[in-house]
Amino acid sequence: MPSASPQPELVLASASPRRRELLGRLGIAASRVVATDIDESPLPGELPRAHAVRLAAAKARAAAGQAPDAVILAGDTVVGVGRRILPKAEDEETARACLALLSGRRHRVFSAIAVLAPDGLLREALSETIVRFKRLEPAEIEAYIAGGEWHGKAGGYAIQGSAEGFCTWLAGSHSGVVGLPLYETRRLLRAAGLAIA
Repeated sequence: MPSASPQPELVLASASPRRRELLGRLGIAASRVVATDIDESPLPGELPRAHAVRLAAAKARAAAGQAPDAVILAGDTVVGVGRRILPKAEDEETARACLALLSGRRHRVFSAIAVLAPDGLLREALSETIVRFKRLEPAEIEAYIAGGEWHGKAGGYAIQGSAEGFCTWLAGSHSGVVGLPLYETRRLLRAAGLAIA
Protein backbone atom coordinates (compact mmCIF):
# COMPACT_ATOMS: atom_id res chain seq x y z
CA MET A 1 0.00 0.00 0.00
CA PRO A 2 1.57 3.34 -0.99
CA SER A 3 2.46 5.68 1.84
CA ALA A 4 0.59 8.95 2.22
CA SER A 5 2.19 12.01 0.73
CA PRO A 6 4.03 14.04 3.34
CA GLN A 7 2.41 17.19 4.64
CA PRO A 8 3.86 20.18 2.78
CA GLU A 9 5.77 22.76 4.79
CA LEU A 10 3.74 25.86 5.61
CA VAL A 11 5.51 29.20 5.64
CA LEU A 12 3.80 32.34 6.89
CA ALA A 13 4.87 35.40 4.91
CA SER A 14 4.19 37.76 7.79
CA ALA A 15 5.94 38.70 11.02
CA SER A 16 2.59 39.66 12.55
CA PRO A 17 2.01 37.91 15.88
CA ARG A 18 -1.72 38.38 15.33
CA ARG A 19 -1.65 36.27 12.17
CA ARG A 20 0.37 33.53 13.90
CA GLU A 21 -2.13 33.46 16.75
CA LEU A 22 -5.11 33.32 14.39
CA LEU A 23 -3.51 30.53 12.37
CA GLY A 24 -3.15 28.56 15.60
CA ARG A 25 -6.93 28.68 16.04
CA LEU A 26 -7.17 26.39 13.02
CA GLY A 27 -4.96 23.89 14.81
CA ILE A 28 -1.94 24.45 12.60
CA ALA A 29 1.30 26.36 12.89
CA ALA A 30 3.69 27.64 10.27
CA SER A 31 7.00 25.81 10.32
CA ARG A 32 8.66 29.16 9.87
CA VAL A 33 7.99 32.83 9.29
CA VAL A 34 9.45 34.79 6.39
CA ALA A 35 8.98 38.53 6.76
CA THR A 36 8.75 40.27 3.41
CA ASP A 37 9.81 43.79 2.59
CA ILE A 38 7.75 45.11 -0.30
CA ASP A 39 6.58 48.57 -1.25
CA GLU A 40 3.05 48.84 0.15
CA SER A 41 2.30 52.23 -1.40
CA PRO A 42 -1.03 52.33 -3.24
CA LEU A 43 -0.84 52.64 -7.01
CA PRO A 44 -2.40 55.77 -8.56
CA GLY A 45 -6.18 55.38 -8.47
CA GLU A 46 -5.99 51.99 -6.74
CA LEU A 47 -9.07 51.11 -4.70
CA PRO A 48 -8.88 49.50 -1.23
CA ARG A 49 -10.10 46.06 -2.37
CA ALA A 50 -7.60 45.81 -5.25
CA HIS A 51 -4.81 47.15 -3.05
CA ALA A 52 -5.30 44.39 -0.45
CA VAL A 53 -5.41 41.63 -3.08
CA ARG A 54 -2.31 42.91 -4.89
CA LEU A 55 -0.24 43.19 -1.73
CA ALA A 56 -1.16 39.73 -0.43
CA ALA A 57 -0.09 38.15 -3.73
CA ALA A 58 3.11 40.22 -3.84
CA LYS A 59 4.04 39.13 -0.31
CA ALA A 60 3.47 35.46 -1.18
CA ARG A 61 5.66 35.71 -4.27
CA ALA A 62 8.37 37.58 -2.36
CA ALA A 63 8.51 34.86 0.30
CA ALA A 64 8.57 32.03 -2.24
CA GLY A 65 12.14 32.84 -3.19
CA GLN A 66 13.22 31.93 0.35
CA ALA A 67 11.05 28.79 0.58
CA PRO A 68 10.52 27.40 -2.93
CA ASP A 69 9.28 23.97 -1.80
CA ALA A 70 6.77 25.24 0.77
CA VAL A 71 3.18 26.36 0.76
CA ILE A 72 3.29 30.10 1.34
CA LEU A 73 0.51 31.93 3.20
CA ALA A 74 0.45 35.71 2.94
CA GLY A 75 -2.12 38.32 3.85
CA ASP A 76 -2.84 42.00 3.80
CA THR A 77 -5.51 44.03 5.55
CA VAL A 78 -6.71 47.40 4.29
CA VAL A 79 -9.17 49.80 5.88
CA GLY A 80 -11.17 51.77 3.35
CA VAL A 81 -13.55 54.71 3.62
CA GLY A 82 -15.24 54.99 0.26
CA ARG A 83 -12.49 54.96 -2.35
CA ARG A 84 -9.90 56.10 0.18
CA ILE A 85 -7.23 53.77 1.58
CA LEU A 86 -6.40 54.60 5.18
CA PRO A 87 -2.71 54.25 6.07
CA LYS A 88 -1.06 52.04 8.63
CA ALA A 89 -0.56 54.45 11.49
CA GLU A 90 3.10 54.90 12.35
CA ASP A 91 2.72 58.13 14.33
CA GLU A 92 0.16 59.69 16.65
CA GLU A 93 -0.90 62.35 14.13
CA THR A 94 -1.84 59.69 11.55
CA ALA A 95 -3.68 57.55 14.11
CA ARG A 96 -5.59 60.58 15.39
CA ALA A 97 -6.62 61.56 11.84
CA CYS A 98 -7.79 58.01 11.08
CA LEU A 99 -9.90 57.77 14.23
CA ALA A 100 -11.45 61.18 13.60
CA LEU A 101 -12.40 60.04 10.09
CA LEU A 102 -13.87 56.74 11.34
CA SER A 103 -15.82 58.37 14.17
CA GLY A 104 -19.56 57.86 13.88
CA ARG A 105 -19.46 56.21 10.47
CA ARG A 106 -19.14 52.91 8.68
CA HIS A 107 -15.98 51.72 7.00
CA ARG A 108 -14.87 48.56 5.23
CA VAL A 109 -12.02 46.25 6.12
CA PHE A 110 -10.62 44.22 3.24
CA SER A 111 -8.51 41.27 4.34
CA ALA A 112 -6.92 39.43 1.42
CA ILE A 113 -5.01 36.19 1.60
CA ALA A 114 -2.84 34.48 -0.96
CA VAL A 115 -1.67 30.87 -0.82
CA LEU A 116 1.15 29.98 -3.19
CA ALA A 117 1.87 26.27 -3.77
CA PRO A 118 5.32 24.90 -4.68
CA ASP A 119 4.07 24.28 -8.24
CA GLY A 120 3.44 28.01 -8.63
CA LEU A 121 -0.35 27.88 -8.36
CA LEU A 122 -1.61 30.98 -6.56
CA ARG A 123 -4.94 30.78 -4.76
CA GLU A 124 -6.52 34.00 -3.52
CA ALA A 125 -9.48 35.02 -1.38
CA LEU A 126 -10.85 38.23 0.03
CA SER A 127 -12.88 38.92 3.15
CA GLU A 128 -14.86 42.15 3.24
CA THR A 129 -16.22 43.33 6.60
CA ILE A 130 -18.27 46.41 7.36
CA VAL A 131 -17.53 48.04 10.71
CA ARG A 132 -19.33 50.96 12.32
CA PHE A 133 -17.78 53.05 15.08
CA LYS A 134 -19.64 55.13 17.63
CA ARG A 135 -19.13 58.86 17.52
CA LEU A 136 -15.84 59.29 19.33
CA GLU A 137 -15.31 62.06 21.82
CA PRO A 138 -11.96 63.86 21.58
CA ALA A 139 -11.06 62.50 25.03
CA GLU A 140 -11.74 58.94 23.84
CA ILE A 141 -9.46 59.40 20.86
CA GLU A 142 -6.70 60.82 23.05
CA ALA A 143 -7.02 57.99 25.57
CA TYR A 144 -6.78 55.44 22.77
CA ILE A 145 -3.75 57.20 21.30
CA ALA A 146 -2.07 57.17 24.71
CA GLY A 147 -2.55 53.39 24.95
CA GLY A 148 -0.42 52.76 21.84
CA GLU A 149 -2.51 49.94 20.34
CA TRP A 150 -2.80 51.89 17.09
CA HIS A 151 0.87 51.65 16.17
CA GLY A 152 1.39 49.93 12.82
CA LYS A 153 -2.31 49.12 12.45
CA ALA A 154 -4.31 49.73 9.28
CA GLY A 155 -6.75 52.57 9.91
CA GLY A 156 -5.10 53.39 13.23
CA TYR A 157 -6.87 50.82 15.41
CA ALA A 158 -6.78 47.19 16.54
CA ILE A 159 -10.23 45.59 16.80
CA GLN A 160 -8.81 42.90 19.10
CA GLY A 161 -7.95 45.53 21.69
CA SER A 162 -9.85 48.30 23.41
CA ALA A 163 -11.05 49.71 20.06
CA GLU A 164 -13.62 46.92 20.03
CA GLY A 165 -15.41 49.09 22.59
CA PHE A 166 -15.91 51.68 19.82
CA CYS A 167 -17.56 49.18 17.49
CA THR A 168 -21.35 49.45 17.46
CA TRP A 169 -21.88 47.02 14.58
CA LEU A 170 -19.88 44.57 12.49
CA ALA A 171 -20.98 42.55 9.47
CA GLY A 172 -18.49 40.03 8.17
CA SER A 173 -15.37 38.37 9.56
CA HIS A 174 -14.04 39.47 12.94
CA SER A 175 -10.83 37.49 12.33
CA GLY A 176 -10.51 39.25 8.99
CA VAL A 177 -10.51 42.63 10.72
CA VAL A 178 -7.82 41.35 13.08
CA GLY A 179 -5.73 40.34 10.07
CA LEU A 180 -6.41 36.78 8.88
CA PRO A 181 -9.91 35.67 7.81
CA LEU A 182 -10.07 32.13 9.13
CA TYR A 183 -12.81 30.70 6.91
CA GLU A 184 -11.00 31.75 3.73
CA THR A 185 -7.62 30.73 5.14
CA ARG A 186 -8.81 27.23 6.05
CA ARG A 187 -10.44 26.76 2.64
CA LEU A 188 -7.34 27.79 0.67
CA LEU A 189 -4.87 25.84 2.80
CA ARG A 190 -6.95 22.68 2.44
CA ALA A 191 -7.08 23.24 -1.32
CA ALA A 192 -3.28 23.52 -1.29
CA GLY A 193 -2.97 20.08 0.33
CA LEU A 194 -2.63 20.82 4.03
CA ALA A 195 -4.47 18.49 6.37
CA ILE A 196 -6.73 20.69 8.48
CA ALA A 197 -9.58 19.26 10.53
